[in-house]
Amino acid sequence: MSSERPEHDTARPRRRRSPAAVTSVAAAVLLAGGGGAYWAATAAGHDNGGAETSGAPGGTTDPPPLALDQSARSGGAPGIAPGEPDPRGPVYRADGTFPDPPKSAPVYRADGTVSAADVTRLAHALGVPGTPRLVGTDWKVGAAKDGTGPLLQVARQAPGTWTFTRFGSGGSDNCPQGKGCSSGGSASAGGGKAVSERAAKAAAAPLLKALGESDAKVDAGRVMGSVRVVNADPKIGGLPTYGWTTGLQIGADGRLTGGSGPLKAPVKGAGYPLIGAADALKRLNAPTAGATGSGGCATMEPLTERSASGAGTDAERTATTGTAGAPPSPSCAPSSKAPGSRAVTVSHAELGLAMRLAGGRQVLVPSWLFETRPAGTAGPGTVTAPAVPDRYLATPEPPADGNRPGGSDQTPTAYRAEGRTLTLRIMGQVCGRYGIRTTENRNTVRVALSAPARKPGKVCPDIIASVTQKVALEQPLGNRQVVNASTGDPVPRM
Repeated sequence: MSSERPEHDTARPRRRRSPAAVTSVAAAVLLAGGGGAYWAATAAGHDNGGAETSGAPGGTTDPPPLALDQSARSGGAPGIAPGEPDPRGPVYRADGTFPDPPKSAPVYRADGTVSAADVTRLAHALGVPGTPRLVGTDWKVGAAKDGTGPLLQVARQAPGTWTFTRFGSGGSDNCPQGKGCSSGGSASAGGGKAVSERAAKAAAAPLLKALGESDAKVDAGRVMGSVRVVNADPKIGGLPTYGWTTGLQIGADGRLTGGSGPLKAPVKGAGYPLIGAADALKRLNAPTAGATGSGGCATMEPLTERSASGAGTDAERTATTGTAGAPPSPSCAPSSKAPGSRAVTVSHAELGLAMRLAGGRQVLVPSWLFETRPAGTAGPGTVTAPAVPDRYLATPEPPADGNRPGGSDQTPTAYRAEGRTLTLRIMGQVCGRYGIRTTENRNTVRVALSAPARKPGKVCPDIIASVTQKVALEQPLGNRQVVNASTGDPVPRM
Protein backbone atom coordinates (compact mmCIF):
# COMPACT_ATOMS: atom_id res chain seq x y z
CA MET A 1 0.00 0.00 0.00
CA SER A 2 2.86 2.35 0.73
CA SER A 3 4.68 1.75 -2.55
CA GLU A 4 4.37 4.45 -5.18
CA ARG A 5 2.52 3.29 -8.28
CA PRO A 6 3.51 4.26 -11.86
CA GLU A 7 2.04 7.53 -12.93
CA HIS A 8 -1.32 7.07 -14.59
CA ASP A 9 -3.76 9.95 -14.65
CA THR A 10 -7.26 8.55 -14.89
CA ALA A 11 -8.97 11.91 -15.11
CA ARG A 12 -10.61 12.54 -18.45
CA PRO A 13 -9.76 15.82 -20.22
CA ARG A 14 -12.22 18.49 -19.22
CA ARG A 15 -13.05 21.94 -20.38
CA ARG A 16 -11.02 24.51 -18.46
CA ARG A 17 -13.14 26.42 -15.96
CA SER A 18 -13.18 30.17 -15.68
CA PRO A 19 -12.11 31.69 -12.35
CA ALA A 20 -15.72 32.65 -11.64
CA ALA A 21 -16.69 29.00 -11.72
CA VAL A 22 -14.04 28.01 -9.21
CA THR A 23 -15.91 28.97 -6.09
CA SER A 24 -15.65 26.23 -3.51
CA VAL A 25 -13.00 24.76 -1.30
CA ALA A 26 -13.55 22.31 1.50
CA ALA A 27 -11.95 21.37 4.78
CA ALA A 28 -12.25 18.17 6.76
CA VAL A 29 -12.29 17.79 10.52
CA LEU A 30 -11.51 14.61 12.40
CA LEU A 31 -12.47 14.46 16.05
CA ALA A 32 -10.09 12.00 17.67
CA GLY A 33 -11.18 9.58 20.34
CA GLY A 34 -14.08 8.01 18.49
CA GLY A 35 -12.23 6.10 15.83
CA GLY A 36 -14.53 7.36 13.10
CA ALA A 37 -13.93 9.98 10.45
CA TYR A 38 -15.78 13.24 11.09
CA TRP A 39 -15.69 15.95 8.46
CA ALA A 40 -16.82 19.57 8.77
CA ALA A 41 -17.17 21.29 5.42
CA THR A 42 -16.38 24.94 4.86
CA ALA A 43 -16.69 27.00 1.72
CA ALA A 44 -15.03 30.10 0.40
CA GLY A 45 -15.56 32.02 -2.81
CA HIS A 46 -12.13 33.07 -4.03
CA ASP A 47 -11.59 35.21 -7.09
CA ASN A 48 -8.39 34.45 -8.91
CA GLY A 49 -8.33 37.91 -10.38
CA GLY A 50 -9.30 37.18 -13.97
CA ALA A 51 -6.55 35.67 -16.08
CA GLU A 52 -5.32 32.23 -15.13
CA THR A 53 -1.65 31.39 -15.02
CA SER A 54 0.02 28.04 -14.99
CA GLY A 55 0.36 26.66 -11.48
CA ALA A 56 2.68 23.85 -12.46
CA PRO A 57 6.36 24.24 -11.62
CA GLY A 58 8.43 25.67 -14.45
CA GLY A 59 5.37 26.77 -16.42
CA THR A 60 4.53 23.25 -17.64
CA THR A 61 1.06 22.23 -18.79
CA ASP A 62 -1.63 22.70 -16.19
CA PRO A 63 -3.07 19.56 -14.60
CA PRO A 64 -6.83 19.03 -15.01
CA PRO A 65 -9.13 20.77 -12.50
CA LEU A 66 -10.30 18.78 -9.49
CA ALA A 67 -14.08 18.66 -9.15
CA LEU A 68 -14.44 17.54 -5.54
CA ASP A 69 -17.83 16.62 -4.15
CA GLN A 70 -18.88 18.68 -1.17
CA SER A 71 -22.01 19.74 0.70
CA ALA A 72 -20.69 23.22 1.45
CA ARG A 73 -22.17 26.11 -0.49
CA SER A 74 -20.11 28.99 -1.77
CA GLY A 75 -20.37 32.36 -0.16
CA GLY A 76 -20.48 33.46 3.43
CA ALA A 77 -23.25 33.45 5.96
CA PRO A 78 -25.58 36.46 5.93
CA GLY A 79 -24.23 39.55 7.64
CA ILE A 80 -20.58 38.49 7.62
CA ALA A 81 -18.12 40.73 5.82
CA PRO A 82 -15.83 39.07 3.26
CA GLY A 83 -12.63 37.89 4.91
CA GLU A 84 -14.12 37.90 8.41
CA PRO A 85 -14.47 34.59 10.28
CA ASP A 86 -17.94 33.15 10.69
CA PRO A 87 -18.93 33.73 14.36
CA ARG A 88 -20.78 30.42 14.36
CA GLY A 89 -17.65 28.41 13.62
CA PRO A 90 -14.21 27.93 15.19
CA VAL A 91 -11.28 30.21 14.47
CA TYR A 92 -8.01 28.35 14.00
CA ARG A 93 -4.89 29.99 15.43
CA ALA A 94 -1.39 28.82 14.58
CA ASP A 95 0.93 28.14 17.51
CA GLY A 96 4.38 28.39 15.97
CA THR A 97 5.60 28.14 12.40
CA PHE A 98 4.65 25.67 9.69
CA PRO A 99 6.95 23.76 7.32
CA ASP A 100 7.28 24.83 3.70
CA PRO A 101 5.51 22.63 1.15
CA PRO A 102 7.26 20.89 -1.73
CA LYS A 103 6.70 22.39 -5.17
CA SER A 104 4.07 19.83 -6.12
CA ALA A 105 2.38 16.58 -5.12
CA PRO A 106 0.16 14.16 -7.04
CA VAL A 107 -3.37 13.04 -6.45
CA TYR A 108 -4.09 9.31 -6.17
CA ARG A 109 -7.29 7.75 -7.47
CA ALA A 110 -9.10 4.49 -6.82
CA ASP A 111 -8.92 2.85 -10.24
CA GLY A 112 -9.06 -0.61 -11.76
CA THR A 113 -10.26 -3.93 -10.38
CA VAL A 114 -9.15 -6.49 -7.80
CA SER A 115 -7.98 -9.86 -9.12
CA ALA A 116 -8.61 -13.31 -7.66
CA ALA A 117 -4.88 -13.51 -6.89
CA ASP A 118 -5.11 -10.32 -4.81
CA VAL A 119 -8.00 -11.82 -2.83
CA THR A 120 -6.17 -15.11 -2.37
CA ARG A 121 -3.17 -13.36 -0.83
CA LEU A 122 -5.39 -11.46 1.60
CA ALA A 123 -7.34 -14.59 2.51
CA HIS A 124 -4.08 -16.41 3.23
CA ALA A 125 -2.94 -13.56 5.50
CA LEU A 126 -6.27 -13.72 7.35
CA GLY A 127 -6.26 -17.51 7.60
CA VAL A 128 -9.47 -17.89 5.59
CA PRO A 129 -9.60 -21.21 3.71
CA GLY A 130 -11.12 -21.60 0.28
CA THR A 131 -10.92 -20.28 -3.26
CA PRO A 132 -12.20 -16.81 -4.22
CA ARG A 133 -15.54 -16.92 -6.01
CA LEU A 134 -17.10 -13.94 -7.74
CA VAL A 135 -20.63 -13.32 -6.49
CA GLY A 136 -22.12 -10.38 -8.34
CA THR A 137 -19.52 -7.64 -8.03
CA ASP A 138 -17.84 -9.03 -4.88
CA TRP A 139 -15.21 -11.67 -4.30
CA LYS A 140 -16.03 -14.06 -1.46
CA VAL A 141 -13.84 -16.58 0.35
CA GLY A 142 -14.74 -18.89 3.22
CA ALA A 143 -17.92 -19.54 5.23
CA ALA A 144 -19.70 -22.87 5.09
CA LYS A 145 -23.10 -23.33 3.49
CA ASP A 146 -24.75 -22.75 6.85
CA GLY A 147 -23.02 -19.35 7.08
CA THR A 148 -20.63 -20.33 9.87
CA GLY A 149 -16.88 -19.86 9.87
CA PRO A 150 -14.66 -17.00 8.76
CA LEU A 151 -15.75 -14.98 5.74
CA LEU A 152 -13.85 -12.52 3.57
CA GLN A 153 -15.64 -10.28 1.07
CA VAL A 154 -13.83 -7.94 -1.30
CA ALA A 155 -15.40 -5.48 -3.73
CA ARG A 156 -14.03 -6.17 -7.21
CA GLN A 157 -14.01 -2.48 -8.12
CA ALA A 158 -11.18 -0.32 -6.75
CA PRO A 159 -10.34 0.48 -4.03
CA GLY A 160 -11.36 -3.11 -3.31
CA THR A 161 -13.02 -2.48 0.03
CA TRP A 162 -12.73 -5.69 2.03
CA THR A 163 -14.57 -6.89 5.12
CA PHE A 164 -13.65 -9.85 7.28
CA THR A 165 -15.53 -11.63 10.05
CA ARG A 166 -13.95 -14.46 12.04
CA PHE A 167 -17.24 -15.85 13.33
CA GLY A 168 -20.10 -16.35 10.88
CA SER A 169 -23.65 -15.67 11.93
CA GLY A 170 -25.12 -18.90 10.69
CA GLY A 171 -28.08 -19.07 8.34
CA SER A 172 -28.15 -20.79 4.99
CA ASP A 173 -27.27 -19.19 1.68
CA ASN A 174 -29.38 -21.83 -0.11
CA CYS A 175 -32.60 -19.81 -0.20
CA PRO A 176 -35.91 -20.94 -1.72
CA GLN A 177 -36.57 -19.08 -4.96
CA GLY A 178 -38.35 -15.81 -4.35
CA LYS A 179 -37.84 -15.96 -0.59
CA GLY A 180 -35.25 -14.17 1.51
CA CYS A 181 -32.68 -15.81 3.73
CA SER A 182 -31.95 -14.83 7.27
CA SER A 183 -28.97 -12.57 7.46
CA GLY A 184 -27.18 -11.44 10.55
CA GLY A 185 -24.04 -9.82 11.73
CA SER A 186 -20.94 -11.59 12.88
CA ALA A 187 -21.06 -13.50 16.08
CA SER A 188 -19.30 -12.26 19.11
CA ALA A 189 -15.83 -13.45 19.91
CA GLY A 190 -16.90 -13.88 23.52
CA GLY A 191 -16.59 -11.84 26.67
CA GLY A 192 -13.57 -10.97 28.73
CA LYS A 193 -11.34 -7.96 29.08
CA ALA A 194 -9.97 -6.14 26.08
CA VAL A 195 -6.28 -6.64 25.44
CA SER A 196 -3.82 -3.78 25.93
CA GLU A 197 -2.99 -1.31 23.17
CA ARG A 198 0.46 -2.83 22.85
CA ALA A 199 -0.93 -6.35 22.50
CA ALA A 200 -3.53 -5.21 19.96
CA LYS A 201 -0.90 -3.50 17.82
CA ALA A 202 1.26 -6.62 17.96
CA ALA A 203 -1.68 -8.77 16.87
CA ALA A 204 -2.44 -6.41 13.98
CA ALA A 205 1.16 -6.10 12.77
CA PRO A 206 1.36 -9.28 10.60
CA LEU A 207 -1.75 -8.36 8.62
CA LEU A 208 -0.65 -4.75 8.20
CA LYS A 209 2.67 -6.05 6.86
CA ALA A 210 0.85 -8.30 4.40
CA LEU A 211 -1.17 -5.29 3.25
CA GLY A 212 2.00 -3.27 2.74
CA GLU A 213 1.11 -0.94 5.61
CA SER A 214 3.99 -1.55 8.01
CA ASP A 215 4.73 2.18 7.94
CA ALA A 216 1.16 3.13 8.83
CA LYS A 217 0.28 5.42 11.70
CA VAL A 218 -1.47 3.08 14.14
CA ASP A 219 -3.96 3.96 16.87
CA ALA A 220 -5.39 1.37 19.29
CA GLY A 221 -7.05 3.63 21.83
CA ARG A 222 -10.65 2.66 21.17
CA VAL A 223 -12.41 -0.19 22.99
CA MET A 224 -15.82 -1.71 22.22
CA GLY A 225 -16.68 -4.04 25.08
CA SER A 226 -14.08 -6.81 25.03
CA VAL A 227 -12.81 -5.83 21.57
CA ARG A 228 -10.01 -3.35 20.96
CA VAL A 229 -10.04 -1.48 17.64
CA VAL A 230 -6.82 -0.83 15.75
CA ASN A 231 -6.96 1.89 13.08
CA ALA A 232 -4.05 2.17 10.65
CA ASP A 233 -3.48 5.11 8.27
CA PRO A 234 -0.80 4.08 5.74
CA LYS A 235 1.68 6.20 3.84
CA ILE A 236 1.22 6.49 0.09
CA GLY A 237 3.95 7.97 -2.07
CA GLY A 238 5.83 8.82 1.12
CA LEU A 239 2.99 10.98 2.47
CA PRO A 240 0.72 10.23 5.45
CA THR A 241 -2.93 9.62 4.62
CA TYR A 242 -6.19 10.65 6.20
CA GLY A 243 -9.38 8.69 5.52
CA TRP A 244 -7.69 5.73 3.77
CA THR A 245 -7.91 3.67 6.93
CA THR A 246 -7.63 -0.02 7.69
CA GLY A 247 -9.68 -0.89 10.78
CA LEU A 248 -9.06 -4.13 12.69
CA GLN A 249 -10.87 -5.63 15.68
CA ILE A 250 -8.84 -7.63 18.20
CA GLY A 251 -10.76 -9.90 20.56
CA ALA A 252 -10.08 -10.59 24.22
CA ASP A 253 -8.11 -13.70 23.21
CA GLY A 254 -5.72 -11.56 21.16
CA ARG A 255 -7.02 -12.85 17.81
CA LEU A 256 -8.29 -10.80 14.91
CA THR A 257 -12.09 -11.06 14.93
CA GLY A 258 -12.97 -8.62 12.16
CA GLY A 259 -11.71 -5.85 9.96
CA SER A 260 -12.13 -3.78 6.84
CA GLY A 261 -10.20 -1.46 4.59
CA PRO A 262 -9.05 -0.80 1.01
CA LEU A 263 -7.11 -3.60 -0.69
CA LYS A 264 -6.06 -2.12 -4.02
CA ALA A 265 -3.39 0.58 -3.91
CA PRO A 266 -4.54 3.85 -5.48
CA VAL A 267 -3.14 4.93 -8.84
CA LYS A 268 -0.88 7.95 -9.02
CA GLY A 269 -2.38 10.80 -11.04
CA ALA A 270 -1.44 14.31 -12.07
CA GLY A 271 0.79 16.49 -9.92
CA TYR A 272 -0.48 19.82 -8.59
CA PRO A 273 1.36 22.89 -7.29
CA LEU A 274 0.79 23.46 -3.59
CA ILE A 275 -0.10 26.35 -1.31
CA GLY A 276 1.49 26.83 2.09
CA ALA A 277 -0.02 25.74 5.38
CA ALA A 278 -0.72 29.34 6.40
CA ASP A 279 -2.83 29.91 3.28
CA ALA A 280 -4.66 26.64 3.84
CA LEU A 281 -5.39 27.71 7.40
CA LYS A 282 -6.96 30.91 6.06
CA ARG A 283 -9.39 28.71 4.16
CA LEU A 284 -10.55 27.19 7.42
CA ASN A 285 -11.21 30.65 8.81
CA ALA A 286 -13.05 31.86 5.71
CA PRO A 287 -16.80 32.59 6.04
CA THR A 288 -18.90 29.44 5.82
CA ALA A 289 -22.39 28.91 4.60
CA GLY A 290 -24.84 26.39 5.93
CA ALA A 291 -24.35 27.00 9.64
CA THR A 292 -28.08 26.65 10.11
CA GLY A 293 -29.66 23.27 9.72
CA SER A 294 -32.24 20.87 10.97
CA GLY A 295 -32.58 19.52 14.45
CA GLY A 296 -32.05 15.87 15.23
CA CYS A 297 -29.07 13.82 14.13
CA ALA A 298 -28.33 10.70 12.26
CA THR A 299 -26.06 8.44 14.26
CA MET A 300 -22.39 9.28 13.80
CA GLU A 301 -19.93 6.42 13.82
CA PRO A 302 -19.07 5.04 16.29
CA LEU A 303 -21.91 6.20 18.53
CA THR A 304 -24.78 3.87 19.35
CA GLU A 305 -27.14 3.49 16.45
CA ARG A 306 -30.76 4.48 16.77
CA SER A 307 -33.35 1.92 15.87
CA ALA A 308 -35.69 2.51 12.98
CA SER A 309 -39.31 1.82 12.45
CA GLY A 310 -39.85 0.97 8.80
CA ALA A 311 -43.27 2.16 7.73
CA GLY A 312 -45.47 0.79 5.00
CA THR A 313 -45.71 -2.50 3.19
CA ASP A 314 -45.11 -1.46 -0.41
CA ALA A 315 -42.11 -2.91 -2.17
CA GLU A 316 -40.96 0.63 -2.90
CA ARG A 317 -41.26 3.22 -0.16
CA THR A 318 -39.46 5.95 1.70
CA ALA A 319 -38.33 5.31 5.28
CA THR A 320 -36.39 7.36 7.79
CA THR A 321 -34.63 6.47 11.00
CA GLY A 322 -34.81 7.49 14.60
CA THR A 323 -37.07 6.56 17.46
CA ALA A 324 -40.26 8.59 17.38
CA GLY A 325 -40.30 11.27 20.03
CA ALA A 326 -36.74 10.59 21.13
CA PRO A 327 -34.63 13.70 21.77
CA PRO A 328 -31.55 14.30 19.68
CA SER A 329 -28.25 12.97 20.92
CA PRO A 330 -26.59 15.47 23.29
CA SER A 331 -23.49 15.45 21.11
CA CYS A 332 -25.33 17.09 18.23
CA ALA A 333 -28.54 18.49 19.67
CA PRO A 334 -29.30 21.85 18.06
CA SER A 335 -28.51 24.89 20.13
CA SER A 336 -31.09 27.59 20.76
CA LYS A 337 -28.58 30.26 19.79
CA ALA A 338 -25.44 30.59 17.75
CA PRO A 339 -22.49 29.37 19.81
CA GLY A 340 -20.19 32.19 18.77
CA SER A 341 -16.65 31.86 17.56
CA ARG A 342 -14.11 29.93 19.59
CA ALA A 343 -10.38 29.79 19.17
CA VAL A 344 -8.81 26.44 18.35
CA THR A 345 -5.04 26.16 18.58
CA VAL A 346 -3.21 24.49 15.71
CA SER A 347 -0.01 23.04 17.13
CA HIS A 348 1.38 21.12 14.17
CA ALA A 349 1.01 20.81 10.40
CA GLU A 350 2.25 18.28 7.87
CA LEU A 351 1.52 17.67 4.23
CA GLY A 352 -0.45 14.52 3.51
CA LEU A 353 -3.15 12.97 1.35
CA ALA A 354 -6.76 13.32 2.49
CA MET A 355 -9.51 11.13 1.08
CA ARG A 356 -12.24 13.02 -0.75
CA LEU A 357 -14.98 12.10 -3.20
CA ALA A 358 -14.97 13.19 -6.84
CA GLY A 359 -18.02 12.11 -8.79
CA GLY A 360 -18.78 9.69 -5.98
CA ARG A 361 -15.36 8.03 -6.39
CA GLN A 362 -12.54 8.09 -3.88
CA VAL A 363 -9.53 10.31 -4.54
CA LEU A 364 -6.61 11.19 -2.27
CA VAL A 365 -5.89 14.92 -2.52
CA PRO A 366 -2.70 16.68 -1.35
CA SER A 367 -3.79 18.38 1.86
CA TRP A 368 -2.44 20.00 4.98
CA LEU A 369 -3.11 17.93 8.09
CA PHE A 370 -3.40 20.25 11.09
CA GLU A 371 -3.18 18.90 14.63
CA THR A 372 -5.54 20.78 16.94
CA ARG A 373 -6.48 20.70 20.60
CA PRO A 374 -10.07 21.92 20.89
CA ALA A 375 -11.12 22.99 24.36
CA GLY A 376 -13.13 20.41 26.25
CA THR A 377 -11.91 17.40 24.26
CA ALA A 378 -9.96 14.49 25.64
CA GLY A 379 -7.27 14.49 23.00
CA PRO A 380 -5.98 16.15 19.86
CA GLY A 381 -7.99 16.34 16.67
CA THR A 382 -7.03 16.62 13.03
CA VAL A 383 -8.25 19.28 10.64
CA THR A 384 -7.45 18.93 6.95
CA ALA A 385 -7.61 21.46 4.13
CA PRO A 386 -6.71 20.95 0.46
CA ALA A 387 -3.23 22.17 -0.45
CA VAL A 388 -4.25 22.63 -4.09
CA PRO A 389 -4.63 26.25 -5.30
CA ASP A 390 -8.15 27.52 -5.90
CA ARG A 391 -7.67 27.76 -9.65
CA TYR A 392 -7.42 23.98 -9.83
CA LEU A 393 -10.60 23.35 -7.79
CA ALA A 394 -13.64 23.17 -10.06
CA THR A 395 -17.34 23.01 -9.35
CA PRO A 396 -18.55 19.45 -10.00
CA GLU A 397 -20.90 19.11 -12.95
CA PRO A 398 -24.38 17.71 -12.18
CA PRO A 399 -25.32 14.36 -13.73
CA ALA A 400 -26.78 14.61 -17.23
CA ASP A 401 -30.15 13.22 -16.19
CA GLY A 402 -30.29 15.41 -13.09
CA ASN A 403 -31.97 12.60 -11.19
CA ARG A 404 -29.30 11.68 -8.68
CA PRO A 405 -31.04 12.21 -5.34
CA GLY A 406 -29.26 14.46 -2.92
CA GLY A 407 -26.01 14.74 -4.82
CA SER A 408 -22.80 12.77 -4.58
CA ASP A 409 -21.96 14.02 -1.10
CA GLN A 410 -24.65 11.64 0.22
CA THR A 411 -23.24 8.22 -0.48
CA PRO A 412 -24.03 4.84 1.10
CA THR A 413 -20.57 3.40 1.71
CA ALA A 414 -21.39 0.11 3.47
CA TYR A 415 -24.24 -1.95 4.91
CA ARG A 416 -25.06 -4.81 7.20
CA ALA A 417 -28.28 -6.79 7.52
CA GLU A 418 -30.01 -8.44 10.44
CA GLY A 419 -33.25 -10.08 9.42
CA ARG A 420 -35.43 -7.41 7.79
CA THR A 421 -33.32 -4.54 9.19
CA LEU A 422 -30.82 -2.98 6.81
CA THR A 423 -28.23 -0.69 8.41
CA LEU A 424 -26.53 1.76 6.04
CA ARG A 425 -23.33 3.67 6.61
CA ILE A 426 -23.64 7.00 4.82
CA MET A 427 -21.03 9.60 3.97
CA GLY A 428 -23.14 12.71 4.32
CA GLN A 429 -24.56 15.41 6.56
CA VAL A 430 -24.59 14.62 10.26
CA CYS A 431 -27.52 16.82 11.29
CA GLY A 432 -30.97 15.75 10.29
CA ARG A 433 -32.38 12.42 9.18
CA TYR A 434 -31.98 11.13 5.65
CA GLY A 435 -34.84 9.89 3.59
CA ILE A 436 -34.01 6.33 2.53
CA ARG A 437 -35.94 4.89 -0.40
CA THR A 438 -35.59 1.18 -1.07
CA THR A 439 -36.68 -0.66 -4.21
CA GLU A 440 -36.72 -4.42 -3.75
CA ASN A 441 -36.85 -7.30 -6.19
CA ARG A 442 -35.70 -10.91 -6.21
CA ASN A 443 -32.03 -10.11 -6.79
CA THR A 444 -31.33 -6.60 -5.49
CA VAL A 445 -32.27 -3.93 -3.00
CA ARG A 446 -31.68 -0.50 -4.55
CA VAL A 447 -31.08 2.30 -2.05
CA ALA A 448 -31.66 5.99 -2.83
CA LEU A 449 -31.00 8.82 -0.37
CA SER A 450 -32.61 12.23 -0.05
CA ALA A 451 -30.99 15.03 1.92
CA PRO A 452 -32.22 15.99 5.40
CA ALA A 453 -34.74 18.83 5.35
CA ARG A 454 -33.45 22.14 6.69
CA LYS A 455 -35.46 24.11 9.21
CA PRO A 456 -34.83 27.85 9.58
CA GLY A 457 -33.77 28.93 13.05
CA LYS A 458 -32.11 25.65 14.01
CA VAL A 459 -28.34 25.91 14.43
CA CYS A 460 -26.35 22.91 13.30
CA PRO A 461 -22.99 22.92 11.46
CA ASP A 462 -22.92 21.75 7.87
CA ILE A 463 -21.13 18.45 8.42
CA ILE A 464 -19.93 15.67 6.16
CA ALA A 465 -19.54 12.60 8.35
CA SER A 466 -19.79 8.85 8.54
CA VAL A 467 -23.30 8.25 9.87
CA THR A 468 -25.53 5.19 10.15
CA GLN A 469 -29.26 4.81 9.66
CA LYS A 470 -31.56 1.81 9.58
CA VAL A 471 -34.43 0.92 7.29
CA ALA A 472 -36.85 -2.01 7.39
CA LEU A 473 -37.09 -4.25 4.33
CA GLU A 474 -40.11 -6.17 3.08
CA GLN A 475 -38.16 -9.43 3.27
CA PRO A 476 -34.85 -10.39 4.91
CA LEU A 477 -31.97 -9.41 2.65
CA GLY A 478 -30.69 -12.95 2.25
CA ASN A 479 -28.33 -13.25 -0.70
CA ARG A 480 -29.67 -10.21 -2.53
CA GLN A 481 -27.27 -7.44 -3.49
CA VAL A 482 -27.53 -3.90 -2.08
CA VAL A 483 -27.07 -1.32 -4.84
CA ASN A 484 -26.57 2.46 -4.78
CA ALA A 485 -29.52 3.64 -6.88
CA SER A 486 -27.78 6.86 -7.92
CA THR A 487 -24.69 5.18 -9.41
CA GLY A 488 -25.69 1.57 -9.99
CA ASP A 489 -22.67 0.44 -7.97
CA PRO A 490 -22.93 -2.32 -5.35
CA VAL A 491 -22.65 -1.25 -1.72
CA PRO A 492 -20.04 -3.30 0.21
CA ARG A 493 -20.79 -5.02 3.50
CA MET A 494 -19.53 -3.49 6.74
